[in-house]
Amino acid sequence: MADLTQSPSVAARLRDLPKVWLLIVMIPVLLLIFDPGQLWPTLEFTAKAFGHTAIFITFAVLAIGYLKATGAEAVVAKAFQGRETRMIFLAAVLGGMSPFCSCEVIPFIAALLAAGAPLSAVMAFWLASPLMDPAMFLITSGTLGIEFAIAKTVAAISLGLFGGFVVKSFAGSALFAEPLRAVSQGGCCGCGSPFKGTPVWAFWGESDRREVFRDTVLENALFLGKWLLLAYMIESLMLTYVPAEWVATVLGGTGFGPILLGALVGAPAYMNGYAAVPLVDALLAQGMSNGAAMSFMIAGGVSSIPAAIAVWALVKPRVFGAYLGLALVGAVAAGLAWNLIA
Repeated sequence: MADLTQSPSVAARLRDLPKVWLLIVMIPVLLLIFDPGQLWPTLEFTAKAFGHTAIFITFAVLAIGYLKATGAEAVVAKAFQGRETRMIFLAAVLGGMSPFCSCEVIPFIAALLAAGAPLSAVMAFWLASPLMDPAMFLITSGTLGIEFAIAKTVAAISLGLFGGFVVKSFAGSALFAEPLRAVSQGGCCGCGSPFKGTPVWAFWGESDRREVFRDTVLENALFLGKWLLLAYMIESLMLTYVPAEWVATVLGGTGFGPILLGALVGAPAYMNGYAAVPLVDALLAQGMSNGAAMSFMIAGGVSSIPAAIAVWALVKPRVFGAYLGLALVGAVAAGLAWNLIA
């Protein structure tokens, strides 16, 4: 007879499920109970929206897999060599294009700071890195349009440059003196130093690199898939249940207020850069101003939990506060600029 005492309970199994997948299941169940008529429209909306971005998700996960398998992250380290001004420019550009995950940023930046890389270049990379990468660009352009994706990329690089040169200007002040914590924490998944070795662009000739490519593609396909499914469900619910007049009143218009509010709301409310795209799409459809949408995404991207933890783990609170302050100012500036252009 089987030992049933060793079998996990249903409650224990539910606790072990990733919370995002649990929410994806729970939303249709709750609709079935409380508003059955909305169940099919929500599922239909989610399926159509996911199908629309499927091509972009495919390109995104293949691009990330290629960059990981070739070891292209090694190129990023070169941005932190040479004159400080040059380092800031390269760090901002590469930060806005690099495919780093949040756990890789921690050991990467720790090694650079320990090796004496200037905080100005590191800050430029920190501010730009969570805002854009190849996958996010493709998904943003597929949902919000290529113009918004390009504008957000320019904003990410500009924010990196702004933060880098502000830190450079006040490098001798008490605010940025001895920025590192006494004991720096390591990464969250044991990622190795990304600037060891030389990239191998034709990676398919090596079995271990092919394995990295396969694992990375599967991991990111599941990651993007779950977050976008949840986000599209929430987008459908927002369009149905959140009054458009309320959004238009609070976050609409062309003035400074909605843009500042977008940044202030985006900072604590952000889930991650991928899930935010459909949510912003829904808010825009309900009257959110273009500038508020941009400030929401810029402020929220920098202050999202993975990005913020990467900074908090390494530097003292005063430097972390400067990081958030620079992000808020840059987000408002980006929102004002995009409002004028769009």
